Amino acid sequence: MTDIETNLRIVKASSKDLPWLEDLMGKSINILQAGFLSKSQIRASFEVMGLDTRLIEDGTYFAVWALTEMGRELAGCGGWSKRATLYGGDHSAGRSARLLDPKTEAARIRAMYTHPDWTRKGVGRLVLDTCEQAARDAGFKRAEMMATLAGVPLYEACGYTKIQTHTDTTSDGTKIPLVRMGKCLVE
Repeated sequence: MTDIETNLRIVKASSKDLPWLEDLMGKSINILQAGFLSKSQIRASFEVMGLDTRLIEDGTYFAVWALTEMGRELAGCGGWSKRATLYGGDHSAGRSARLLDPKTEAARIRAMYTHPDWTRKGVGRLVLDTCEQAARDAGFKRAEMMATLAGVPLYEACGYTKIQTHTDTTSDGTKIPLVRMGKCLVE
């Protein structure tokens, strides 16, 4: 383990973390999507991206805190779900609280965000590993997600494969490209 990895602590997120989570998500979307989306797409993407607080209520959302010389800072966050909604925040239309059947359906990897200062330092992998293990512990044999274009390289490096491309159209007609990805969680 590197020094960076030993200074990362992953914990279940709580409602007290919401201001930090929302701030991190905004920075992540605005900065990390810049190489993949136009400025108008980035602005519009807030309509389809964000935190579903049911993940916090379910105890399946995690915050990664980096312990630094200055104290602690939020380096990343993400979660998994046993519910049908594949992506989107509290404000997104079409969410479903239906519980998935772990025998026949895939767990959902949800709302993965890394602070721009903490990319390529193991934060995303730590969140994915934690989520995948929790989903396995809950009996799921497969995981799926709706990935941003910026996230695809990480997810592919972690064993996810593309299932299909998807375009979400926001209320102003802006098209946001996404990729549905999946991974087998058992050997």
